[in-house]
Amino acid sequence: MANTFADFTKGILKENPTYVQALGMCPTLATTTSAINGLGMGLATLAVLTMSNVVVSLVRKFIPEKVRIPAYIVIIASFVTIVDLLMHGFTYDLWKTLGLFIPLIVVNCIILGRAEAFASKNGVFRSLLDGLGMGVGFTLSLLLLGSIRELLGNGTIFGIKVWGDAFKLFMMILPPGAYIVLGLLAGLFNFIGIKRKAKIKG
Repeated sequence: MANTFADFTKGILKENPTYVQALGMCPTLATTTSAINGLGMGLATLAVLTMSNVVVSLVRKFIPEKVRIPAYIVIIASFVTIVDLLMHGFTYDLWKTLGLFIPLIVVNCIILGRAEAFASKNGVFRSLLDGLGMGVGFTLSLLLLGSIRELLGNGTIFGIKVWGDAFKLFMMILPPGAYIVLGLLAGLFNFIGIKRKAKIKG
């Protein structure tokens, strides 16, 4: 039970794909100009990651060693296509805003990395939890980053006015703002990780 719980929770803090492992930086920096964009990109990635982990785990014993990476990419690309079409049909405005970054989920190193490092070596249930945990961690990371950038850059969160025009740092919704906020959050996560390790040792 402890291992099962750890499979899910590790992606949220201990092995957070964004702030600890520094994976998936391209969509993280490019799509988090607002909270809704970050949430949308995170949920799309979560869906693909979870489903691809399950399928890779199911077929891992049938895929020849020499073609495992191309096979994983085909599996991931299939789910990305499904998510892309669903978003096009049901969340068109968000799909249009995220644009090319939805198809680019195929080459997101978080998804291929979890397929290769975890799903190809573990059972379906553990792979499902790993995909969910990493996906939730990634989604929360993008949501946090997008919320901070939107709040500081526009004075809103999810388009709702918090302080409106009273205080705006327009740079925060530009690329330099993404790097600044990401760096500060990554530093905070690593500081928390160091403190936790010191507490365990002490």
